[in-house]
Amino acid sequence: MRTALSIAGSDSCGGAGIQADIKTMTMNGVYAMTAITALTAQNTTGVTAISEISPDFLAEQLDAIFTDIRPDAVKIGMVSSAELIRCIGQKLRQYQAENIVVDPVMVATSGSRLLKSDAISTLMEELLPMAKLLTPNIPEAEILSGMSILDEKDMQTAARQISEANGCAVLLKGGHSISDANDLLYAEGEARWFRGKRIENPNTHGTGCTLSSAIAANLAKGFSLEEAVQRAKDYISGALAAMLDLGKGSGPMQHNFDLQGRFAESAE
Repeated sequence: MRTALSIAGSDSCGGAGIQADIKTMTMNGVYAMTAITALTAQNTTGVTAISEISPDFLAEQLDAIFTDIRPDAVKIGMVSSAELIRCIGQKLRQYQAENIVVDPVMVATSGSRLLKSDAISTLMEELLPMAKLLTPNIPEAEILSGMSILDEKDMQTAARQISEANGCAVLLKGGHSISDANDLLYAEGEARWFRGKRIENPNTHGTGCTLSSAIAANLAKGFSLEEAVQRAKDYISGALAAMLDLGKGSGPMQHNFDLQGRFAESAE
């Protein structure tokens, strides 16, 4: 079985972060491993507290993983400080990690800030040059590109700028009232749109984590970048379309739970 590693924060309500990544990687047919960067107290309405792991302990986690069960792909999610980012960069270089997918988690869907301002430049210096793919949403791409993104033309300009500046492919996710469910992949000087039908589903907590970890899982299985993106997009679209509701107050976590239930038959 192929393996994938998620380096990210823990989500206490189970809908995003490490928990979403484990579920998604498992349902996409790879063995999931984790290195936790932070503990969070959060639910579907917001983040109330964050407790960072020390860089030394994060390094111990990464050493333990790479010296025993080497991952075929690595997904990096929430990393809130420059010190932790430098730790990850050093260890991934040391072990010559491959198929690195960076989901630059800067602001939670609820609006909570998850990345310290001084860590953004460190992220760009340490992790983006070694990434195979970066998966920003519109607000994150605006920060990384330094420009406003108001339409699909702006998306193309921003994706190209980010890719050329950092030497990695960029999957700029639509949404946020722009381009609906259409995502733009810019890789090796070429752009490709992945068109999707917008699904009216309020249960979207953790969809970014799910998409990036599904891409990493498919890269681990040997699919090309374009194939991995398409398979991941199909996967999350099917999950959202299933519209499972976990019950009062917990609906936004549905897609991850559903991937283990009614949508499981589509996973390989």
